[in-house]
Amino acid sequence: MASDSTRLFCAHAGKAAEAPLPDAVARAARRSLLNVLGAAIGAARTPAVEAVLATAADLGATGAAPVPGRAERLDPEWAAIATGTAAHLDDFDDTHLHTVIHPGATALAAVLALAPETAPDGATALKAFALGCESQLRIGVAISPSHYDRGWHITGTCGVFGAAVAAGHLLGLDAVRSGHALGIAATGTLGQREAFGSMTKPLHAGKAAATGVFAARLAAAGLTAPDDPLGPGGVLPVFAEPRYEELRRAWTGEWELEHNTFKPYPCGIVAHPAIDAAIAASARIGEPREITAVEIRCHPLVPELMGRAQPLDGLQARFSAQHAAAVGLLDGEAGLRQFSDERATDADVIRLRAVTTLAPTDACARDSATIRIEREGAAPVEVHVEHARGSEARPLTDEELLAKVDRLVEPVLGGGAARKIADAVHGLATAPGLGVLLDAVVA
Repeated sequence: MASDSTRLFCAHAGKAAEAPLPDAVARAARRSLLNVLGAAIGAARTPAVEAVLATAADLGATGAAPVPGRAERLDPEWAAIATGTAAHLDDFDDTHLHTVIHPGATALAAVLALAPETAPDGATALKAFALGCESQLRIGVAISPSHYDRGWHITGTCGVFGAAVAAGHLLGLDAVRSGHALGIAATGTLGQREAFGSMTKPLHAGKAAATGVFAARLAAAGLTAPDDPLGPGGVLPVFAEPRYEELRRAWTGEWELEHNTFKPYPCGIVAHPAIDAAIAASARIGEPREITAVEIRCHPLVPELMGRAQPLDGLQARFSAQHAAAVGLLDGEAGLRQFSDERATDADVIRLRAVTTLAPTDACARDSATIRIEREGAAPVEVHVEHARGSEARPLTDEELLAKVDRLVEPVLGGGAARKIADAVHGLATAPGLGVLLDAVVA
C-alpha cells in the first residue's frame, strides 16, 4: 500500500495490538464491555431481535456463535447481526460524545461471532474488543462533525471498520491484510439518520458487525482491496470532509476509548441533561396538571436529533426530548418503562409533551441544560444541570454501572447474573478462554 492514511493507520493499530493494553485503556474496555453486554441482554427478547432470529431460523443459519441473553447458537454472520442489533436497540449502549458513536455494539458482536472458531483467551478477546472500539472512534474523529451533519448514522458507517479490526485481530491478520479488510469493509458502510426511531437504526450496528467480520474473512482468504480506502480517493471524502492527520496519529498516550461514556437513560444522550433537570424538578412541581408550559434551554443538537414532539411508540420516544422531559417530570425517573409503547401513548405524557418547547442555544454545552416549568397559580420552577449524569464530567461509577447492568439482565437471566458477568469481564486478563463469560451471558 503506497499511500499513507490506511498504511499508517494499520501500522499503528498493529503496534498497539502487539503490546499489552495500557491500564487506563483496559479499564475503559472492561467497563465498555460490561455495559454493552447488559444492553444486549436487556434487549434480547424484544420484537426486533425476535425478527432477526426468526429470519435466521428460516434460513437455517444455525452454528456455534452465541447471542447474549438467548439460548440459540447461530452462524457467525447472523450471530453478529442479532448481537449488534440487540446491543443498540434500546439506545442504552455506550456513547463517545465527540463523535456520537456507540462503539461497543459492533465490537462486541464481531468478537462473539468469531469466539467459537478462534477460541481466544480472555486477554486476546478483550484486546480485540478494545481495538475494534478504538478503530471506529479514530475514524469517526477524522470525519466529525461533517459526516453526521450530512445525515449519516455514524455508528453504522464507522462500525464496519471497528468490526473488521476486531475480527482481523482474532483471525491473525497482518498489517497488509488488515488494510485489505478495511478496504473491503469500506464498500459495505451503511446507515442514515432517517432510521432513528425505528427498528432499522439498531440493525445498522448489527449489519455493520456482520459486514466487518465478512470483510476480515475475505481478507484472510486473500481477497485484496484498493491501496488506501481511508485516504483521499476512498470512502471518507464521499462521507465527509476528512482530517487525515487523525488517521495517522500513533496509538500512544490517551485512547479515544477512554472518553467512552455510559448512559443512565435509554434514549439519545443529548437529552440526558434535560432528563436530569426534569427529575430534579419533579419533586417541586406539585400537581402536574397545573403545568402550563415547559421550556428546555439546550444544545442545538437536541432539537436536531431529538425534536420529535409527539412520538407514536417507545422507539420514537427515544428520539424525543419533549417525551424524555415529560416522563422525568411525571414519573421522577426515566428507565425502560418510561420509553415503552404504553408510556409513549399515555394521555398525561401526551399533554405535557404538547406544552414543552425546546430553546436551543450555542451557549449551552452538550452535557448541560436548563428546564423552566410554568404553573397555573404558582411560581415557576427552574433547574439547571451543568453536567449530565454519565457524561465525562460526571461518569457513572463502577457501582452505578453494575446496578444499571443488573436492572437490564435480571429480567432475562435472573438474579445474580449481573455480578457473574461483571466478575467474568474483570477476570478476562487471566482467563484461558471465554467459557466463563459465555456461560454467564447466554440463557
